[in-house]
Amino acid sequence: MNDITQQMQDREKTIVRTSIIGIGANILLAAFKALVGVAANSVAIVSDAVNNMTDALSSIITIIGTKLAGKAPDKKHPMGHGRAEYMSALIVSAIVFYAGFTALIDSADKLIHPKAPDYGISSVILLVAAVLVKIILGGFTKSTGKKVNSGSLIASGEDALNDAILSASVLASTVIYLIFKLDIEALVGILISVMIIKASIEMISEAVSEMLGKRADAELTRSIKQTIARAEGVHGVYDLILNNYGPDRYIASAHIEVDDTMTAAEIDSLARGIQATVYNETSVVLAALGIYAVNNRDDKISKLRSDLRSLVMSYEGALQMHGFYLDKKTNTVAFDVILDFAVDRKAVFAKIVQAVSEKYPEYDFNLTLDTDFSD
Repeated sequence: MNDITQQMQDREKTIVRTSIIGIGANILLAAFKALVGVAANSVAIVSDAVNNMTDALSSIITIIGTKLAGKAPDKKHPMGHGRAEYMSALIVSAIVFYAGFTALIDSADKLIHPKAPDYGISSVILLVAAVLVKIILGGFTKSTGKKVNSGSLIASGEDALNDAILSASVLASTVIYLIFKLDIEALVGILISVMIIKASIEMISEAVSEMLGKRADAELTRSIKQTIARAEGVHGVYDLILNNYGPDRYIASAHIEVDDTMTAAEIDSLARGIQATVYNETSVVLAALGIYAVNNRDDKISKLRSDLRSLVMSYEGALQMHGFYLDKKTNTVAFDVILDFAVDRKAVFAKIVQAVSEKYPEYDFNLTLDTDFSD
């Protein structure tokens, strides 16, 4: 068993173990809160109990998602099932939203149709314990989620910390009622429900972003580029694309600049060495390496390249020019241009093509509008 497989198995065990702890804690809290809430005629405590049950359900979904994500690749899914974790994170976030929405409805109903609660010392003790348990559970779950890069665990941890705030607010309203006979739990419930809904929408947005394919982490992409650039014979690294197939599961491709005098055998040896090094250092599978030939040892070609770069970079939104090559036989100049997403890329690119063609009519130009895939 290689180190990567062992790390994946250890990660799965950590997520499952953490989720089981959450399930047990939430079921116990839900049972006690339901009993006390019914006895005290407190809609806030009963709603809090229901919220704990949804948390237990969230942990169960996290376990299922993790198990599905850990399935081996098959013919239908050759890249594995890692993205199942993003689906489970989305479901957990939706459950959090539902819990916040139902709590909002219950609190609004309590505000419109108030019922005098009957709090006792048991209610206060329970709520104090609930706050402490939820703070510890939420902090533990969230920190574990960050360590193993599990969106589902992070979402569950966020939810538990929100629950701690909710329970603390219910506790505060209970103490205020016992001292001043002022019933504010409905107002407190509405405020906290809105906070939970807001947090759930943010979690849903993050899960959807992961499923759609968000921009890769800048630290990871820079590390990969630096690793490739260290290889002898590589003059530049461009167009790094990372395809995400689950947390910490990446298939990548990139372009490298090499001397146009290198043989196919030399390029093959260089590429194989780079792929092995990238995988060993970052656990990223570099599936493909495109080649840009470099012929800028000629002073005239180097000056042309420099002048063209100055011209291209003078346009708004121009981020990079790379892959420059002059084919002396056909007098064709080829290079790629990366433009910012903030500008009208096609319009700016058309202007650049026109400008270089007009300034250097003696050359044929083969320009490519490239995309800003990574940092």
